[in-house]
Amino acid sequence: MTSAVAPSPLPVVMTLGDPAGVGPEVVARALAAHTPGPLPAPLIVGPMEALVQACNRLAIDLPLTRVSASNFASLPAGRLPIFDLGGPLPPLGEVSAEGGQLAIEAMDQAIALIKTGHASAIVTAPLSKEAVRLAGHDNFTGQTEYLAQATGTQQVRMLMASPTLKVVLVTTHHALAQVPSLIHTQGVFTTLEQTHAMLVQHGGIAHPRIAVCGLNCHPGEFGDEDAAQVTPAIEQAQEAGIDAYGPFSADALFPAVAQPRKPADHFDAVVAMYHDQGLIPVKLLGQGEVVNVTLGLPFIRTAPGHGTAYDLAGQCRADGTGMSAALALAEQWATPHPQVAPV
Repeated sequence: MTSAVAPSPLPVVMTLGDPAGVGPEVVARALAAHTPGPLPAPLIVGPMEALVQACNRLAIDLPLTRVSASNFASLPAGRLPIFDLGGPLPPLGEVSAEGGQLAIEAMDQAIALIKTGHASAIVTAPLSKEAVRLAGHDNFTGQTEYLAQATGTQQVRMLMASPTLKVVLVTTHHALAQVPSLIHTQGVFTTLEQTHAMLVQHGGIAHPRIAVCGLNCHPGEFGDEDAAQVTPAIEQAQEAGIDAYGPFSADALFPAVAQPRKPADHFDAVVAMYHDQGLIPVKLLGQGEVVNVTLGLPFIRTAPGHGTAYDLAGQCRADGTGMSAALALAEQWATPHPQVAPV
């Protein structure tokens, strides 16, 4: 007989994002509310002073200890390791090159920890695309795309998950006028494949049902993109054993999925064609509990479904619910499960 072999658990690494935004504050709130589980304590990456200041404002006492890659594994129990990026902090609530650069450096350090086998997942706090571009990263379009490029991943997808709705996007940060040219059968099929794999591997759903939005309102009545590109992808997915249905008009689909009244209305996830088509309903329904997940990467990446909120920075008003949900989901998906060793 074979025996169950469980890999050694690795911690999740959390970035502070742009320290001029609410990142340090929501990270502080999430860590204060964190319930230790089977994984080691989360690793934190960013300017330590930003997190210390956030904790002081919030009257939160975190057992932070500055570490390096060579000594954090031997940290005493009960301590929270932080890779301190140092550097002068940018002014709170302001878009700046300094804030953008610190956010990028935190992501780079987190990626390095993954690649060197020190961490199992990344939880990213919000950053500002404008700030990152001010720091000289002219082609930066988002953390999802940056992580894909840094890892050489060809196909990634954005999943936005709330307690009542999961939405995966075929396209992400593009001008609306460009979207029709970006919708093609292979791209929609890849999205369905990755959505199905996520629901099976991490959601524990043996036969997930996936609904697909049409690009156009009333698919089939307006434009030919749905018939030419979306429908063939759904048929290809069905042939591959994926329970995909559609294309549906988004305005009719989302209310039915959110409040299913009959078995045919029950879907485990929705594939949307573009950013606002999918994100408006999931954020409306999920409120502060929305988690952004990147599918397709060689590791798990989550983030709260909100931005830097510069207008709230330093005011102790930022809600840490989304960051707590992102940390909990990352740790849940990164927790190793026993596998059967070969005979």
